Amino acid sequence: MIEAPDLDYAALAPLLFLFGAACIGVLVEAFAPREVRHPAQVALALVGTVGGLVSAVLLAAGRDLTGAEADVTAGSALAVDGAGVFLQATIAGLGALSVLLFAERGLDPARSSFVASAAVPAGSVRDRELLTAHRVQTEVYPLATFAIGGMMLFVAANDLLVMFIALEVLSLPLYLISGLARRRRLLSQEAAVKYFLLGAFASAFFLYGLALVYGAVGSVRLSTISEAVATDGGDVLLVLGLALLLVGLMFKASVAPFHTWTPDVYQGAPTPVTAFMAACTKVAAFGAILRLLYVAFGTDEWTWRPLVYGIAIVSMIVGAVLGLTQTDLKRMLAYSSIAHAGFLLTGVIGFDATGDSPGLSATLFYLLAYGLTTLGAFAVLTMVRDGDGEATHLSSWAGLARRSPVLAAVMTLFLLALAGIPLTSGFTGKFAVFRAAIDDGAWPLAVVALLTSAVAAFFYLRVVVLMYFSEPAGSTGSGAVTEGPTVGVPGLPTTIVLAVTAAATVVLGVVPGSVLDLAGEAARFVG
Repeated sequence: MIEAPDLDYAALAPLLFLFGAACIGVLVEAFAPREVRHPAQVALALVGTVGGLVSAVLLAAGRDLTGAEADVTAGSALAVDGAGVFLQATIAGLGALSVLLFAERGLDPARSSFVASAAVPAGSVRDRELLTAHRVQTEVYPLATFAIGGMMLFVAANDLLVMFIALEVLSLPLYLISGLARRRRLLSQEAAVKYFLLGAFASAFFLYGLALVYGAVGSVRLSTISEAVATDGGDVLLVLGLALLLVGLMFKASVAPFHTWTPDVYQGAPTPVTAFMAACTKVAAFGAILRLLYVAFGTDEWTWRPLVYGIAIVSMIVGAVLGLTQTDLKRMLAYSSIAHAGFLLTGVIGFDATGDSPGLSATLFYLLAYGLTTLGAFAVLTMVRDGDGEATHLSSWAGLARRSPVLAAVMTLFLLALAGIPLTSGFTGKFAVFRAAIDDGAWPLAVVALLTSAVAAFFYLRVVVLMYFSEPAGSTGSGAVTEGPTVGVPGLPTTIVLAVTAAATVVLGVVPGSVLDLAGEAARFVG
Protein backbone atom coordinates (compact mmCIF):
# COMPACT_ATOMS: atom_id res chain seq x y z
CA MET A 1 0.00 0.00 0.00
CA ILE A 2 1.28 3.45 -0.95
CA GLU A 3 1.27 5.89 1.95
CA ALA A 4 0.42 9.52 1.32
CA PRO A 5 3.38 11.78 2.13
CA ASP A 6 3.19 14.21 5.02
CA LEU A 7 2.62 17.75 3.76
CA ASP A 8 3.63 20.84 5.67
CA TYR A 9 1.21 23.36 4.16
CA ALA A 10 2.84 26.32 5.88
CA ALA A 11 6.16 25.40 4.28
CA LEU A 12 4.46 24.87 0.91
CA ALA A 13 2.54 28.17 1.09
CA PRO A 14 4.99 30.15 -1.14
CA LEU A 15 4.65 27.51 -3.86
CA LEU A 16 0.88 27.26 -3.44
CA PHE A 17 0.48 31.01 -3.94
CA LEU A 18 2.44 30.97 -7.19
CA PHE A 19 0.99 27.84 -8.76
CA GLY A 20 -2.52 28.75 -7.57
CA ALA A 21 -2.28 32.18 -9.20
CA ALA A 22 -0.89 30.63 -12.39
CA CYS A 23 -3.73 28.08 -12.64
CA ILE A 24 -6.37 30.75 -12.06
CA GLY A 25 -4.65 32.86 -14.72
CA VAL A 26 -5.11 30.04 -17.23
CA LEU A 27 -8.83 29.98 -16.41
CA VAL A 28 -9.03 33.75 -16.86
CA GLU A 29 -7.53 33.39 -20.33
CA ALA A 30 -10.11 30.75 -21.19
CA PHE A 31 -13.27 32.39 -19.86
CA ALA A 32 -12.79 36.13 -19.17
CA PRO A 33 -13.69 38.78 -21.80
CA ARG A 34 -10.69 40.26 -23.59
CA GLU A 35 -11.13 43.76 -22.12
CA VAL A 36 -10.76 42.56 -18.52
CA ARG A 37 -7.96 40.07 -19.03
CA HIS A 38 -5.01 42.43 -18.73
CA PRO A 39 -5.89 44.03 -15.37
CA ALA A 40 -7.07 40.68 -14.03
CA GLN A 41 -3.87 38.91 -15.06
CA VAL A 42 -1.64 41.65 -13.64
CA ALA A 43 -3.54 41.53 -10.34
CA LEU A 44 -3.35 37.74 -10.18
CA ALA A 45 0.37 37.65 -10.93
CA LEU A 46 1.05 40.30 -8.27
CA VAL A 47 -1.11 38.48 -5.71
CA GLY A 48 0.80 35.26 -6.43
CA THR A 49 4.29 36.78 -6.24
CA VAL A 50 3.65 39.12 -3.31
CA GLY A 51 1.78 36.32 -1.49
CA GLY A 52 4.75 34.02 -2.08
CA LEU A 53 7.13 36.66 -0.76
CA VAL A 54 5.05 37.37 2.36
CA SER A 55 4.49 33.68 3.15
CA ALA A 56 8.23 32.99 2.78
CA VAL A 57 9.05 35.88 5.14
CA LEU A 58 6.46 34.70 7.67
CA LEU A 59 7.79 31.14 7.42
CA ALA A 60 11.33 32.35 8.13
CA ALA A 61 10.13 34.54 11.00
CA GLY A 62 8.01 31.83 12.60
CA ARG A 63 10.53 29.00 12.57
CA ASP A 64 14.16 28.39 13.34
CA LEU A 65 15.13 27.25 9.84
CA THR A 66 18.81 27.03 10.74
CA GLY A 67 18.23 24.75 13.71
CA ALA A 68 15.92 21.98 14.81
CA GLU A 69 12.95 23.24 12.77
CA ALA A 70 14.79 22.96 9.45
CA ASP A 71 13.26 19.89 7.88
CA VAL A 72 11.98 18.21 4.74
CA THR A 73 8.41 17.75 3.58
CA ALA A 74 6.36 16.16 0.78
CA GLY A 75 7.94 12.75 1.33
CA SER A 76 11.40 14.32 1.79
CA ALA A 77 11.21 15.68 -1.77
CA LEU A 78 11.34 19.33 -0.67
CA ALA A 79 13.64 20.95 1.86
CA VAL A 80 12.47 23.59 4.33
CA ASP A 81 15.67 25.32 5.39
CA GLY A 82 17.10 28.79 5.78
CA ALA A 83 18.90 29.03 2.44
CA GLY A 84 15.94 27.65 0.51
CA VAL A 85 13.43 30.05 2.05
CA PHE A 86 15.82 33.01 1.58
CA LEU A 87 16.14 32.14 -2.11
CA GLN A 88 12.39 31.66 -2.46
CA ALA A 89 11.74 35.09 -0.95
CA THR A 90 14.35 36.61 -3.28
CA ILE A 91 12.79 35.01 -6.35
CA ALA A 92 9.27 36.03 -5.34
CA GLY A 93 10.33 39.64 -4.72
CA LEU A 94 12.22 39.90 -8.00
CA GLY A 95 9.30 38.17 -9.72
CA ALA A 96 6.85 40.79 -8.42
CA LEU A 97 9.07 43.58 -9.78
CA SER A 98 9.34 41.74 -13.10
CA VAL A 99 5.53 41.52 -13.33
CA LEU A 100 5.39 45.30 -12.90
CA LEU A 101 7.79 45.66 -15.84
CA PHE A 102 5.58 43.34 -17.89
CA ALA A 103 2.57 45.53 -17.03
CA GLU A 104 4.19 48.77 -18.17
CA ARG A 105 2.11 50.20 -21.02
CA GLY A 106 2.74 53.91 -20.66
CA LEU A 107 0.11 56.38 -21.82
CA ASP A 108 -0.34 54.40 -25.02
CA PRO A 109 -1.03 50.64 -24.73
CA ALA A 110 0.59 50.17 -28.13
CA ARG A 111 3.95 50.80 -26.42
CA SER A 112 3.72 47.47 -24.65
CA SER A 113 6.73 45.20 -25.12
CA PHE A 114 4.51 42.21 -25.94
CA VAL A 115 2.87 41.26 -29.20
CA ALA A 116 -0.88 41.71 -29.62
CA SER A 117 -1.33 38.23 -31.08
CA ALA A 118 1.41 35.62 -31.12
CA ALA A 119 -0.47 33.45 -33.64
CA VAL A 120 -0.08 35.99 -36.47
CA PRO A 121 2.90 35.30 -38.80
CA ALA A 122 5.70 37.81 -38.33
CA GLY A 123 5.88 40.41 -41.09
CA SER A 124 2.38 39.76 -42.45
CA VAL A 125 -0.14 42.52 -43.16
CA ARG A 126 -2.11 41.55 -40.07
CA ASP A 127 1.06 41.63 -37.98
CA ARG A 128 1.79 45.19 -39.12
CA GLU A 129 -1.76 46.21 -38.32
CA LEU A 130 -1.47 44.78 -34.82
CA LEU A 131 1.79 46.65 -34.20
CA THR A 132 -0.20 49.60 -32.85
CA ALA A 133 -3.10 47.60 -31.41
CA HIS A 134 -4.21 48.60 -27.91
CA ARG A 135 -3.98 45.10 -26.49
CA VAL A 136 -1.31 42.58 -25.56
CA GLN A 137 -0.85 38.84 -25.39
CA THR A 138 -1.94 38.42 -21.76
CA GLU A 139 -0.85 34.78 -21.58
CA VAL A 140 2.57 36.13 -20.59
CA TYR A 141 1.36 36.61 -17.01
CA PRO A 142 0.32 33.03 -16.14
CA LEU A 143 3.37 31.78 -18.06
CA ALA A 144 5.67 34.03 -16.02
CA THR A 145 3.90 32.99 -12.81
CA PHE A 146 4.41 29.31 -13.65
CA ALA A 147 8.10 30.06 -14.31
CA ILE A 148 8.48 31.82 -10.94
CA GLY A 149 6.79 28.89 -9.20
CA GLY A 150 9.16 26.51 -10.97
CA MET A 151 12.13 28.57 -9.83
CA MET A 152 10.95 28.49 -6.22
CA LEU A 153 10.47 24.73 -6.47
CA PHE A 154 13.92 24.43 -8.07
CA VAL A 155 15.77 25.94 -5.10
CA ALA A 156 13.88 23.80 -2.57
CA ALA A 157 14.15 20.45 -4.38
CA ASN A 158 15.71 17.75 -2.20
CA ASP A 159 15.44 15.15 -4.92
CA LEU A 160 17.09 15.11 -8.36
CA LEU A 161 13.86 14.05 -10.06
CA VAL A 162 11.92 16.93 -8.47
CA MET A 163 14.78 19.22 -9.44
CA PHE A 164 14.47 18.09 -13.07
CA ILE A 165 10.70 18.65 -13.06
CA ALA A 166 11.21 22.12 -11.60
CA LEU A 167 13.83 22.82 -14.28
CA GLU A 168 11.30 22.07 -17.00
CA VAL A 169 8.49 23.99 -15.28
CA LEU A 170 10.63 27.14 -15.15
CA SER A 171 12.16 26.68 -18.61
CA LEU A 172 9.21 25.97 -20.88
CA PRO A 173 7.36 29.25 -20.15
CA LEU A 174 10.60 31.18 -20.71
CA TYR A 175 11.03 29.62 -24.15
CA LEU A 176 7.55 30.85 -25.09
CA ILE A 177 7.62 34.38 -23.72
CA SER A 178 11.06 35.02 -25.22
CA GLY A 179 9.41 34.98 -28.65
CA LEU A 180 6.59 37.44 -27.88
CA ALA A 181 8.30 40.77 -28.62
CA ARG A 182 6.00 43.32 -30.28
CA ARG A 183 8.77 44.72 -32.47
CA ARG A 184 11.67 42.93 -34.15
CA ARG A 185 9.51 39.83 -34.17
CA LEU A 186 11.82 37.65 -36.25
CA LEU A 187 14.78 38.37 -33.95
CA SER A 188 12.61 37.52 -30.95
CA GLN A 189 11.37 34.27 -32.48
CA GLU A 190 14.91 33.30 -33.47
CA ALA A 191 15.99 33.88 -29.87
CA ALA A 192 13.15 31.70 -28.59
CA VAL A 193 14.06 28.84 -30.94
CA LYS A 194 17.75 29.02 -30.00
CA TYR A 195 16.87 29.07 -26.32
CA PHE A 196 14.53 26.11 -26.71
CA LEU A 197 16.96 23.94 -28.70
CA LEU A 198 19.97 24.60 -26.49
CA GLY A 199 17.81 24.32 -23.38
CA ALA A 200 16.61 20.91 -24.55
CA PHE A 201 20.22 19.74 -24.89
CA ALA A 202 21.03 21.06 -21.40
CA SER A 203 18.00 19.26 -19.96
CA ALA A 204 19.16 16.07 -21.65
CA PHE A 205 22.58 16.43 -20.01
CA PHE A 206 20.93 16.91 -16.62
CA LEU A 207 18.68 13.87 -17.13
CA TYR A 208 21.58 11.69 -18.25
CA GLY A 209 23.58 12.80 -15.20
CA LEU A 210 20.59 11.95 -13.01
CA ALA A 211 20.50 8.46 -14.54
CA LEU A 212 24.23 7.91 -13.91
CA VAL A 213 23.94 9.04 -10.28
CA TYR A 214 20.94 6.77 -9.78
CA GLY A 215 22.90 3.90 -11.32
CA ALA A 216 25.76 4.48 -8.90
CA VAL A 217 23.71 5.13 -5.75
CA GLY A 218 20.30 3.54 -6.35
CA SER A 219 18.51 6.72 -5.28
CA VAL A 220 17.91 10.28 -6.45
CA ARG A 221 17.51 11.68 -2.92
CA LEU A 222 20.26 14.20 -2.14
CA SER A 223 20.81 12.89 1.40
CA THR A 224 21.28 9.33 0.10
CA ILE A 225 23.70 10.57 -2.55
CA SER A 226 25.63 12.39 0.17
CA GLU A 227 25.97 9.16 2.17
CA ALA A 228 27.20 7.30 -0.91
CA VAL A 229 29.72 10.05 -1.72
CA ALA A 230 31.05 9.89 1.85
CA THR A 231 31.81 6.18 1.47
CA ASP A 232 32.77 5.96 -2.21
CA GLY A 233 33.23 9.47 -3.61
CA GLY A 234 35.63 8.36 -6.35
CA ASP A 235 33.10 6.16 -8.14
CA VAL A 236 33.33 6.85 -11.87
CA LEU A 237 29.56 6.91 -12.37
CA LEU A 238 29.16 9.41 -9.53
CA VAL A 239 31.82 11.75 -10.92
CA LEU A 240 30.43 11.58 -14.46
CA GLY A 241 26.91 12.04 -13.17
CA LEU A 242 27.95 15.12 -11.19
CA ALA A 243 29.67 16.60 -14.25
CA LEU A 244 26.58 16.15 -16.44
CA LEU A 245 24.28 17.53 -13.75
CA LEU A 246 26.48 20.61 -13.53
CA VAL A 247 26.35 21.09 -17.31
CA GLY A 248 22.58 21.32 -17.16
CA LEU A 249 22.62 23.75 -14.23
CA MET A 250 25.49 25.88 -15.53
CA PHE A 251 23.59 26.36 -18.81
CA LYS A 252 20.64 27.81 -16.94
CA ALA A 253 22.98 30.03 -14.88
CA SER A 254 24.68 31.47 -18.04
CA VAL A 255 28.10 30.20 -17.01
CA ALA A 256 30.81 29.93 -19.68
CA PRO A 257 31.44 27.77 -21.63
CA PHE A 258 27.69 26.94 -21.52
CA HIS A 259 26.70 30.54 -22.22
CA THR A 260 26.28 30.62 -26.01
CA TRP A 261 22.52 31.16 -25.87
CA THR A 262 22.74 34.14 -23.52
CA PRO A 263 23.69 37.10 -25.79
CA ASP A 264 21.24 36.17 -28.55
CA VAL A 265 18.33 35.50 -26.20
CA TYR A 266 18.98 38.60 -24.09
CA GLN A 267 19.02 40.71 -27.25
CA GLY A 268 16.02 39.15 -28.98
CA ALA A 269 13.60 38.65 -26.08
CA PRO A 270 11.28 41.48 -24.95
CA THR A 271 13.30 43.60 -22.53
CA PRO A 272 11.03 42.89 -19.52
CA VAL A 273 11.52 39.17 -20.20
CA THR A 274 15.29 39.68 -20.46
CA ALA A 275 15.21 41.45 -17.08
CA PHE A 276 13.16 38.60 -15.63
CA MET A 277 15.59 35.97 -16.90
CA ALA A 278 18.70 37.90 -15.88
CA ALA A 279 17.47 38.36 -12.30
CA CYS A 280 15.18 35.48 -11.34
CA THR A 281 16.64 32.66 -13.43
CA LYS A 282 20.15 33.46 -12.18
CA VAL A 283 19.00 33.20 -8.56
CA ALA A 284 17.14 29.93 -9.21
CA ALA A 285 20.00 28.30 -11.09
CA PHE A 286 22.59 29.16 -8.45
CA GLY A 287 20.24 28.07 -5.70
CA ALA A 288 20.06 24.63 -7.31
CA ILE A 289 23.83 24.55 -7.89
CA LEU A 290 24.48 25.38 -4.23
CA ARG A 291 22.05 22.72 -3.00
CA LEU A 292 23.49 20.05 -5.29
CA LEU A 293 27.11 20.75 -4.38
CA TYR A 294 26.69 21.43 -0.68
CA VAL A 295 24.07 18.80 0.18
CA ALA A 296 24.74 15.92 -2.20
CA PHE A 297 28.48 16.28 -2.87
CA GLY A 298 29.60 18.47 0.02
CA THR A 299 31.36 15.67 1.87
CA ASP A 300 33.71 15.14 -1.07
CA GLU A 301 34.90 18.59 -2.13
CA TRP A 302 37.74 17.37 -4.30
CA THR A 303 35.22 15.86 -6.72
CA TRP A 304 33.65 19.19 -7.70
CA ARG A 305 36.00 21.88 -6.43
CA PRO A 306 38.59 21.76 -9.28
CA LEU A 307 35.78 21.65 -11.85
CA VAL A 308 34.01 24.70 -10.41
CA TYR A 309 37.36 26.45 -9.97
CA GLY A 310 38.14 26.13 -13.70
CA ILE A 311 34.63 27.03 -14.86
CA ALA A 312 34.64 30.16 -12.69
CA ILE A 313 37.87 31.39 -14.29
CA VAL A 314 36.61 30.70 -17.82
CA SER A 315 33.31 32.46 -17.15
CA MET A 316 34.93 35.57 -15.69
CA ILE A 317 37.41 35.89 -18.56
CA VAL A 318 34.85 35.24 -21.32
CA GLY A 319 32.31 37.65 -19.85
CA ALA A 320 34.80 40.46 -19.23
CA VAL A 321 36.76 40.21 -22.48
CA LEU A 322 33.88 39.67 -24.91
CA GLY A 323 31.84 42.33 -23.12
CA LEU A 324 34.45 44.87 -24.28
CA THR A 325 33.57 44.27 -27.94
CA GLN A 326 29.79 44.76 -27.67
CA THR A 327 27.98 47.74 -29.18
CA ASP A 328 24.48 46.67 -28.09
CA LEU A 329 23.56 47.33 -24.47
CA LYS A 330 21.49 44.17 -24.08
CA ARG A 331 24.34 42.01 -25.39
CA MET A 332 26.76 43.91 -23.15
CA LEU A 333 24.59 43.13 -20.12
CA ALA A 334 24.43 39.51 -21.29
CA TYR A 335 28.23 39.22 -21.12
CA SER A 336 28.09 41.07 -17.82
CA SER A 337 25.78 38.30 -16.61
CA ILE A 338 28.32 35.69 -17.72
CA ALA A 339 31.12 37.47 -15.84
CA HIS A 340 28.99 37.79 -12.70
CA ALA A 341 28.25 34.07 -12.89
CA GLY A 342 31.98 33.52 -12.53
CA PHE A 343 32.11 35.89 -9.54
CA LEU A 344 29.25 33.96 -7.94
CA LEU A 345 31.14 30.69 -8.41
CA THR A 346 34.00 32.32 -6.52
CA GLY A 347 31.68 32.40 -3.52
CA VAL A 348 30.58 28.82 -4.11
CA ILE A 349 34.22 27.75 -3.71
CA GLY A 350 34.25 29.17 -0.17
CA PHE A 351 32.75 26.02 1.31
CA ASP A 352 33.41 24.70 4.79
CA ALA A 353 32.45 21.06 5.34
CA THR A 354 31.92 21.76 9.06
CA GLY A 355 28.64 23.47 8.18
CA ASP A 356 29.87 27.05 8.65
CA SER A 357 29.98 28.38 5.12
CA PRO A 358 30.83 32.06 4.63
CA GLY A 359 30.78 31.37 0.90
CA LEU A 360 27.12 30.36 1.04
CA SER A 361 26.01 33.46 2.95
CA ALA A 362 28.08 35.69 0.64
CA THR A 363 26.56 34.08 -2.45
CA LEU A 364 23.03 34.52 -1.09
CA PHE A 365 23.67 38.22 -0.55
CA TYR A 366 25.30 38.59 -3.98
CA LEU A 367 22.31 36.96 -5.70
CA LEU A 368 19.90 39.40 -4.03
CA ALA A 369 22.04 42.45 -4.80
CA TYR A 370 22.78 41.43 -8.39
CA GLY A 371 19.15 40.59 -9.12
CA LEU A 372 17.90 44.00 -7.96
CA THR A 373 20.62 45.92 -9.80
CA THR A 374 20.15 44.03 -13.07
CA LEU A 375 16.39 44.42 -12.95
CA GLY A 376 16.82 48.17 -12.51
CA ALA A 377 19.28 48.44 -15.40
CA PHE A 378 16.90 46.72 -17.79
CA ALA A 379 14.02 48.88 -16.52
CA VAL A 380 16.01 51.97 -17.57
CA LEU A 381 16.70 50.32 -20.91
CA THR A 382 12.97 50.15 -21.70
CA MET A 383 12.70 53.95 -21.43
CA VAL A 384 15.05 54.90 -24.29
CA ARG A 385 13.25 54.29 -27.57
CA ASP A 386 13.50 54.89 -31.30
CA GLY A 387 11.26 54.06 -34.24
CA ASP A 388 11.95 50.32 -33.95
CA GLY A 389 11.26 50.14 -30.23
CA GLU A 390 13.98 50.24 -27.58
CA ALA A 391 17.19 51.97 -28.63
CA THR A 392 19.83 49.53 -27.41
CA HIS A 393 22.80 50.55 -29.60
CA LEU A 394 25.46 52.42 -27.66
CA SER A 395 25.35 55.35 -30.08
CA SER A 396 21.73 55.98 -29.08
CA TRP A 397 22.81 56.61 -25.48
CA ALA A 398 25.24 59.38 -26.36
CA GLY A 399 24.35 62.55 -24.47
CA LEU A 400 21.47 60.91 -22.59
CA ALA A 401 22.23 63.11 -19.57
CA ARG A 402 21.09 66.15 -21.58
CA ARG A 403 17.82 64.53 -22.59
CA SER A 404 17.01 63.08 -19.18
CA PRO A 405 19.45 63.81 -16.32
CA VAL A 406 17.46 61.73 -13.82
CA LEU A 407 17.36 58.63 -16.02
CA ALA A 408 21.08 58.97 -16.80
CA ALA A 409 21.88 59.27 -13.08
CA VAL A 410 19.85 56.16 -12.22
CA MET A 411 21.50 54.17 -15.02
CA THR A 412 24.92 55.36 -13.82
CA LEU A 413 24.11 54.07 -10.33
CA PHE A 414 23.25 50.62 -11.67
CA LEU A 415 26.33 50.47 -13.92
CA LEU A 416 28.61 51.48 -11.05
CA ALA A 417 27.03 48.76 -8.92
CA LEU A 418 27.61 46.16 -11.62
CA ALA A 419 31.22 47.34 -11.84
CA GLY A 420 31.61 46.90 -8.06
CA ILE A 421 32.33 50.53 -7.17
CA PRO A 422 32.32 51.22 -3.37
CA LEU A 423 29.13 52.41 -1.67
CA THR A 424 27.01 50.29 -4.02
CA SER A 425 25.53 46.84 -3.49
CA GLY A 426 27.83 45.40 -6.16
CA PHE A 427 30.94 46.30 -4.15
CA THR A 428 29.55 44.71 -0.99
CA GLY A 429 28.59 41.52 -2.84
CA LYS A 430 31.95 41.17 -4.57
CA PHE A 431 33.86 41.90 -1.38
CA ALA A 432 31.89 39.21 0.44
CA VAL A 433 32.43 36.44 -2.14
CA PHE A 434 36.08 37.33 -2.75
CA ARG A 435 36.81 37.32 0.99
CA ALA A 436 35.09 33.94 1.36
CA ALA A 437 37.28 32.51 -1.40
CA ILE A 438 40.46 33.95 0.13
CA ASP A 439 39.56 32.66 3.60
CA ASP A 440 39.14 29.21 2.07
CA GLY A 441 42.57 29.35 0.44
CA ALA A 442 41.36 30.07 -3.11
CA TRP A 443 43.29 33.35 -3.35
CA PRO A 444 44.44 32.73 -6.98
CA LEU A 445 40.76 32.62 -7.98
CA ALA A 446 40.15 35.87 -6.10
CA VAL A 447 43.08 37.49 -7.94
CA VAL A 448 41.61 36.48 -11.31
CA ALA A 449 38.24 37.82 -10.16
CA LEU A 450 39.75 41.18 -9.22
CA LEU A 451 41.55 41.49 -12.55
CA THR A 452 38.47 40.60 -14.60
CA SER A 453 36.39 43.00 -12.49
CA ALA A 454 38.78 45.77 -13.50
CA VAL A 455 38.47 44.79 -17.16
CA ALA A 456 34.68 44.60 -16.97
CA ALA A 457 34.53 48.04 -15.32
CA PHE A 458 35.69 49.53 -18.62
CA PHE A 459 32.57 48.68 -20.58
CA TYR A 460 30.30 49.89 -17.78
CA LEU A 461 32.16 53.18 -17.50
CA ARG A 462 32.16 53.55 -21.30
CA VAL A 463 28.37 53.89 -21.17
CA VAL A 464 28.64 56.48 -18.38
CA VAL A 465 31.12 58.51 -20.45
CA LEU A 466 28.80 58.31 -23.47
CA MET A 467 25.84 59.55 -21.48
CA TYR A 468 27.64 62.52 -19.92
CA PHE A 469 30.49 63.56 -22.22
CA SER A 470 29.24 62.90 -25.77
CA GLU A 471 27.02 64.92 -28.05
CA PRO A 472 23.46 63.59 -28.10
CA ALA A 473 22.42 61.41 -31.04
CA GLY A 474 20.60 63.70 -33.46
CA SER A 475 22.39 66.83 -32.23
CA THR A 476 22.86 69.67 -34.73
CA GLY A 477 26.14 70.73 -33.17
CA SER A 478 24.69 73.98 -31.80
CA GLY A 479 23.36 72.29 -28.68
CA ALA A 480 19.88 71.64 -30.05
CA VAL A 481 18.65 68.08 -30.38
CA THR A 482 16.37 67.73 -33.36
CA GLU A 483 16.05 64.00 -33.76
CA GLY A 484 17.28 60.68 -32.43
CA PRO A 485 16.02 58.40 -29.67
CA THR A 486 13.37 59.64 -27.28
CA VAL A 487 13.21 59.12 -23.53
CA GLY A 488 9.80 57.87 -22.51
CA VAL A 489 7.96 58.90 -19.38
CA PRO A 490 7.83 55.83 -17.12
CA GLY A 491 4.43 54.73 -15.97
CA LEU A 492 3.65 53.85 -12.37
CA PRO A 493 4.83 50.20 -12.64
CA THR A 494 8.26 51.09 -14.03
CA THR A 495 8.58 54.00 -11.59
CA ILE A 496 8.02 51.59 -8.69
CA VAL A 497 10.63 49.20 -10.09
CA LEU A 498 13.20 51.96 -10.55
CA ALA A 499 12.57 53.39 -7.08
CA VAL A 500 12.84 50.02 -5.33
CA THR A 501 15.92 48.82 -7.21
CA ALA A 502 17.78 52.14 -6.96
CA ALA A 503 17.05 52.44 -3.23
CA ALA A 504 18.12 48.82 -2.64
CA THR A 505 21.34 49.34 -4.62
CA VAL A 506 22.29 52.28 -2.39
CA VAL A 507 21.14 50.78 0.92
CA LEU A 508 22.88 47.44 0.31
CA GLY A 509 26.05 49.35 -0.49
CA VAL A 510 26.01 51.87 2.35
CA VAL A 511 24.42 49.93 5.23
CA PRO A 512 24.46 46.24 4.21
CA GLY A 513 25.01 44.85 7.71
CA SER A 514 21.46 43.72 8.50
CA VAL A 515 21.01 41.94 5.15
CA LEU A 516 24.45 40.32 5.42
CA ASP A 517 23.53 39.10 8.90
CA LEU A 518 20.22 37.78 7.56
CA ALA A 519 22.02 35.92 4.78
CA GLY A 520 24.50 34.55 7.32
CA GLU A 521 21.69 33.28 9.54
CA ALA A 522 19.94 31.70 6.54
CA ALA A 523 23.07 29.97 5.23
CA ARG A 524 22.13 26.39 5.98
CA PHE A 525 20.87 23.50 3.89
CA VAL A 526 19.22 20.31 5.11
CA GLY A 527 19.18 17.04 3.25
